[in-house]
Amino acid sequence: MSALAGPGLQPPRPRAAPATRRLALLGTGAVGSAFVARYRLLQQRGLALPPVAWLANSRAVLKAGRDLEAALAVANAAPPRAAELQGWAEAEALRPGDVLVDATASELVANWHPEWLARGVNVVTANKLGHGGLLARSQAICEAQARTGASYGDSATVGAGLPLLRSLRGLVAGGDHIHAVEGVLSGSLAWLFNRYDGSRPFSALVAEAASAGYTEPDPRVDLSGEDVRRKLLILARAAGLALEVRQVQVESLVPPALAQLPADAVAAALPQLDAALAARLQQARAQGGVLRFVGRFDADGAQASLQVLPAAHPLAAGAGTDNRVAIRSDRYREQPLLIQGPGAGADITAAALLDDVLRIAA
Repeated sequence: MSALAGPGLQPPRPRAAPATRRLALLGTGAVGSAFVARYRLLQQRGLALPPVAWLANSRAVLKAGRDLEAALAVANAAPPRAAELQGWAEAEALRPGDVLVDATASELVANWHPEWLARGVNVVTANKLGHGGLLARSQAICEAQARTGASYGDSATVGAGLPLLRSLRGLVAGGDHIHAVEGVLSGSLAWLFNRYDGSRPFSALVAEAASAGYTEPDPRVDLSGEDVRRKLLILARAAGLALEVRQVQVESLVPPALAQLPADAVAAALPQLDAALAARLQQARAQGGVLRFVGRFDADGAQASLQVLPAAHPLAAGAGTDNRVAIRSDRYREQPLLIQGPGAGADITAAALLDDVLRIAA
């Protein structure tokens, strides 16, 4: 008997060695591929990262092993198949402490976020539908986190890792009251309207932005304002406003005929955008202003629309894919807190995902 064990006492049981934290990657498109490339780069720099145990897309589930690039290539070359998400979710029997990286834009995957968190699995996501979709799902994510202590890393969902969500949540945690948040929240729409001067059709710029990875796989998600709607919901909920999806009023730039087309027919039909946007550009110039797609929420609700802003307006500044966001609160009542930086692109989104992974691993 141990010297520490007295009458009626059992010696302490030896503690099991903690299981190695593993990482699973869902989504092997532009962001997923950029994630693998940056993961390798950070490994070469000596950063301690959880091993990638498996990766999956809608066509395949693969054990990653040491050759991530080979597994990525196999996954992307896999033939299409009708697959249920359950096969992904259970593929490696995720354990508490593991990290699930969602690099998809799938609502089916987002529906599993609360379930993974309830198991104690940490979720890191670029998928905006967790907190940027149904309010009930967003609340379920928060409730699961509170029960298990699992982390939910979503800095890539708004501003591609800019210190926007972190700043907003920090203000709320410090007792500040958020009055309004307003800004250019879509990196793809920022890029389009920073470059649109009438010298090229708007549709040509959309095709270029999609090719560069600035838009969602279906650019209508950006052009419809749906991407901005999701970001406004994420920010508003982080600020303590339990907004429903229908409470965000959004102007769509997509003509009805284009909106009804199947995804594989969109690229050829993009010129349907050109006449209306040319007229909006002419109107902005007649007023001495510039076009910017602006989202805003306050206590009265949320809205997003294409607006004509004076060229000197704070939200008209920036370049490229820059997001530019103004936060007004008790602390920043007279002069808003401004946060600006690149807000789109697979590489910076992947970097934001890995920042969250590193925070969890630490």
